[in-house]
Amino acid sequence: MEEEFPGAVGTSASLALRLGQAIFSVASLLFMCLGVEFYAYTSFCFLVTIKGLTIPWSLTLAMVDAFSVFIKRPSRQVQIVSIIVIGDWVLSFLSLAAACSTASVADFMITEASAYFCGKKMCSRYQLSAAMAFLSWCLSTGSALFNLWLLPSLYTNL
Repeated sequence: MEEEFPGAVGTSASLALRLGQAIFSVASLLFMCLGVEFYAYTSFCFLVTIKGLTIPWSLTLAMVDAFSVFIKRPSRQVQIVSIIVIGDWVLSFLSLAAACSTASVADFMITEASAYFCGKKMCSRYQLSAAMAFLSWCLSTGSALFNLWLLPSLYTNL
């Protein structure tokens, strides 16, 4: 019988991580899109693009995890887990970059430029969007680490 790694693909913990990623990504996207002027800043457009990629990735893998949990048989194919690990790491790094760039631009707009660039309400939306993106990144990194932890054991079983 195979050892079950908590948080790896096909487990209930992975399902929770994926749903959390999707929820925080949707929240980040909604906070960003509430302000209609986000398209004027490259870092905000970058965040919207990355969250637009993260949401379908997380929801698709959440459906795979839900199916695996339902039938009680997680997928342990090396090629599939390798693709998931690569996708998780790429999206994790891009999410971190988007969250950091959004946070730095929002901080600059509040501290240095005060009311010139955006009103207090709109700047707080940008800050909330960056915070939600960072929370999504935390879950994404956790998922990537758990799946990376699983990968060597699959190669030893070949």
